[in-house]
Amino acid sequence: MENLDVARIFNEVADLLEIQGANTFRIRAYRAAARTLETLPTPVAALVAAQPEALEELPGIGADLASKIVTIVKTGRLPLLRELSRKTPATLTALMRIPGLGPKRARLIFDTLGVKTLPQLEKAARAGRLREVKGLGPALEQTILRGLGQEKAHAARVRIDQAEAYVRPLLEHLHGAPGIRSLEVAGSYRRRRETVGDIDLLVCSTRPAPIAERFVSSPGVRQVTARGDTRCAVVLTSGLQVDLRIVPPRSYGAALYYFTGSKAHNIAVRRLAVKRHLKINEYGVFRGSRQIAGKTEAEVFRTVGLPWIPPELREDRGEIDAARDGRLPRLVELEDIRGDLQMHTVHTDGHETVEAMARACRARGYRYLAITDHTKAVRVAGGLSPAGFRALFRDIERAQKAVPDITIFKSAEVDILEDGSLDLDEATLAELDVVLVSVHSKFNLSRAAMTRRILKALAHPRVHILGHPTGRLIGRREPYAVDIEAIVAAARDRGVLLEINAQPERLDLNDTYVRMARDAGVKLVISTDAHRIDELAFMRYGVDQARRGWCARGDIANTRTVDAFRRLLRR
Repeated sequence: MENLDVARIFNEVADLLEIQGANTFRIRAYRAAARTLETLPTPVAALVAAQPEALEELPGIGADLASKIVTIVKTGRLPLLRELSRKTPATLTALMRIPGLGPKRARLIFDTLGVKTLPQLEKAARAGRLREVKGLGPALEQTILRGLGQEKAHAARVRIDQAEAYVRPLLEHLHGAPGIRSLEVAGSYRRRRETVGDIDLLVCSTRPAPIAERFVSSPGVRQVTARGDTRCAVVLTSGLQVDLRIVPPRSYGAALYYFTGSKAHNIAVRRLAVKRHLKINEYGVFRGSRQIAGKTEAEVFRTVGLPWIPPELREDRGEIDAARDGRLPRLVELEDIRGDLQMHTVHTDGHETVEAMARACRARGYRYLAITDHTKAVRVAGGLSPAGFRALFRDIERAQKAVPDITIFKSAEVDILEDGSLDLDEATLAELDVVLVSVHSKFNLSRAAMTRRILKALAHPRVHILGHPTGRLIGRREPYAVDIEAIVAAARDRGVLLEINAQPERLDLNDTYVRMARDAGVKLVISTDAHRIDELAFMRYGVDQARRGWCARGDIANTRTVDAFRRLLRR
């Protein structure tokens, strides 16, 4: 069992408990445990085998949940899930994830109309039958139809962090095969897209047979769909398809380039090759029948008069012209980051103390961090009153004395209320070093109303950062309707920083909006929105997103020194 498999079971339990109207704290306990497992760097199966008592020391996991993890790892099942499924049709969990539904409405539609599956839900919505259910109307019907379309679009893809969790053990296993000179993951995974449809592995070797054999016999393989000396394909137990190609050294660079894509980028480069009477494919670069390049990617680019282009930029969005003209940016690196500007602690919905987060940030080499616990409107997160913030500030001052070699900014994630006002009084706002504002409610406002709401918040003179600006959750909730061009323009004019939220389920802003903001001259910050220490590692996903948006170091505010960052805040 992989960590994500155990986490999936816990999330299914939480879904069924929610449908049945169980205690909120019990539901949150299972979701918190699932979140811990999703970010756990150690394979949970290894802990069960060698040190099961260590499970109880993980955030949000006590003796009861630890014993359930042991059961899942050893048997592949959880009796509680089976028991809950007998009481509640499992198909209801798929219904409740559709935007606009949720557990209560999903149950209502199931009980009233007998709708059990997503196709049945779509049929009922298109026939106007949902309006027969008390409390549902035409507007919600359209919301559900849009949500069903989104579900179809996301069904065949997995988030980049989830793909990594499944690919990592596969790579570790494959490295044990003899004769591997190089091993890379290509495709959209290498381009660091936020979701991937499948995985392309590329191996450089002159001894393909033992590598192919080891690949198809990897743990976690559910089905072998192709098997040969140079190409194999499998489906993992998670449903993720993985293709392996084994190529000789003379073709490795060409194959890596070809299978990295994107398709549009490759077509554009091949056009350049045709003008030079060359042919580029996965085997190399050819003039007639003679191979003239292909050992490295740099060779391939050189044959068409281009420098090497970073994989994140290979989307045919102007990178070829920029490369030819010497205008490619030197992209930001993870090592450039000097601080993290959104995280939560035990004062609201985090799992760590202020001091623990400060020490963890210092261990990552950061020079500053912002503690951004929630304001009172976010009740589900235990948002703070002004008195609660005063207690938090005292805790920050104690932590600052205990960890003096990193700057801890007093901050808050201040909710933007429906009318655009801020969910914190002026006196408390004045005490904050960094004011980050976000939308957490009323996502269904019209585009005009949502835009007015956010613009009013950005006009507040104390606001420094707009957090997760479009509110999306990948695969679960689409961005709310908003005029992003107007938001970018206001951020530029008022000196407000826009956040790239590095949570893999958010990655908000998306890459095209990051590019838009960067091109408009807006400065961005990359923040992890961490609720526990392990989530500080999400920073790399935010950096990936910034790179896909063409950001250099200077475009990202938290690459600056603490003094330079303070100056940037004085707009």
